[in-house]
Amino acid sequence: MRNTLISISALLLGASAINLGLGLQGSLLGLRAGLEHFPTVLTGLVMSSYYAGFVLGSLMAPAVVNRVGHIRTFSAFASLASAAALCHAVFVDPISWFLLRLLTGMCFAGLCLVTESWLNEKSDNFNRGTLLSTYFVVILGATAVGQVLLNLAPVSGYDLFVLVSVVISVALVPIALTSTPMPADIEPKRMELLKLYRKSPVGVVGCLGAGLGTGAFWGLGAVYAQGVGFDTKEIASFMAFLILGGMLTQWPLGRLSDFVDRRVVIGAMTVLMAALGIVVGSGMEIPNKWLFVVGGLAGGLMLPVYGISIAHANDHMDVKDFVPASASLLLVYGSGAAAGPFVATLIMEAIGPQGLFIHAAIISAAMGLFAFYRITQRKQVSDEESVDFALVPRTTAMAFEMDPRSDEDANAVDT
Repeated sequence: MRNTLISISALLLGASAINLGLGLQGSLLGLRAGLEHFPTVLTGLVMSSYYAGFVLGSLMAPAVVNRVGHIRTFSAFASLASAAALCHAVFVDPISWFLLRLLTGMCFAGLCLVTESWLNEKSDNFNRGTLLSTYFVVILGATAVGQVLLNLAPVSGYDLFVLVSVVISVALVPIALTSTPMPADIEPKRMELLKLYRKSPVGVVGCLGAGLGTGAFWGLGAVYAQGVGFDTKEIASFMAFLILGGMLTQWPLGRLSDFVDRRVVIGAMTVLMAALGIVVGSGMEIPNKWLFVVGGLAGGLMLPVYGISIAHANDHMDVKDFVPASASLLLVYGSGAAAGPFVATLIMEAIGPQGLFIHAAIISAAMGLFAFYRITQRKQVSDEESVDFALVPRTTAMAFEMDPRSDEDANAVDT
């Protein structure tokens, strides 16, 4: 296993650089939009356009990779994303940022697809789980570190935009120089949405709700923190707490769902998030130091919902349907994430920055009620039919190819 990790170190370095730049850019744009006095709703549209671009890129990138190859695809997308980062500093207006953010989302989808194709090429029945978990920790950790980089220069200048461009460009180096053999062509496989919903209503609704909630926090968390009076250092810390909170709770809550009905776990998490959202969104005066704890709790309650919803859906799937079903659920999540920031800004425009938590409360309450309702409609799957939880990145469908639960032969041996 050690030799395998060494052999993919270049790929992991590239992935960490991509997500480092992405983490910094997302918060930077939200803060700069506030300084430039963009209307809140337009800021929401700008942040939503990234996820819309990511969904489009996920659909288009496989054909590009199969036509020109992995390295050329990665080089092209990295160059475009790097140029787009610089253009944000040159063309400072909502329409330009909307288009540039859309392009950035498409590019990052292609970059993640290429990286995960290579990682999947290096995985086998013995190291799939370790590789997937390592990759998950690397990309979330890099995204959290990206928040800290906000402190390196004034948000009002262009230095941080240049830094984003440099970091994305650097991601190209380890990938371009990798000696890992080219992966095979990518063959997208997705399950029809209506069929997926019939098999797992909670899986579909959970992924949609997770996208609506986490997409809003990813895109507007820094805007909320700016609105309540945080300075740049405090905003960076708030966003880092949000991400790290989610990273720390993913595995324990996921493992809990292996022993307790996953719908109960989803329902409990979302009800708690709804309660937290109501408390914060009510306008109650909360000392700034406690808002960091609030950020960690929000991330810890919201981020694991996606992975647990995926696991719940796969409890009702044949092994051969795992990858197509999960790929479709990823698109459901991405669609929710594309809508989340815009919907949240409508509430924030009406009642202020705390509207972000009211948005989260509404979405979470709806998910929780639906999960508990479904418990009355269908029995819990037996232990023999359920699959174990695994850490799942919210990136591309190729990540599911690495998931040990998707290997039919391995599962046949285990049983």
